[in-house]
Amino acid sequence: MSKLNGVHIVEAFWAAVWQGKDFDAIDRFCVEDFVITSGGVDVRSRDSFKAWAKQFNHLITDLRFDVIETFQNDDGSRVASRWRVSGRNNGMFGLPPDQRAVSFTGTAIWQIREDGKLMHNWVERASWEAYNALNVGKSV
Repeated sequence: MSKLNGVHIVEAFWAAVWQGKDFDAIDRFCVEDFVITSGGVDVRSRDSFKAWAKQFNHLITDLRFDVIETFQNDDGSRVASRWRVSGRNNGMFGLPPDQRAVSFTGTAIWQIREDGKLMHNWVERASWEAYNALNVGKSV
């Protein structure tokens, strides 16, 4: 495998899809049988991922996506990224869409094919902390 600039590929994806809200860009970046594993649950296929991303974006009004850091293995086929999402609650965790501020961090590990296409993304978010922040004063 030739060396990829995986950091560049992933950060271009972040810029187009999450920062630019261009969900059709998923077609350019991801293989057709793309998989995102979010919280241990697999979403399979590029089209299913696109629907998942749109739904996630809908749950946070004015979603802002900030990259904290991104780095890769030696050949660029694996990339790790830390990031922060912020915005206003539009129904996260099944809570009422009260438009209160929400912010949480997360990590993503990417598998990148030799041609630079994204194959798999494993994502973990600080969901417990975000839920508790939105659910202040309620027993959990």
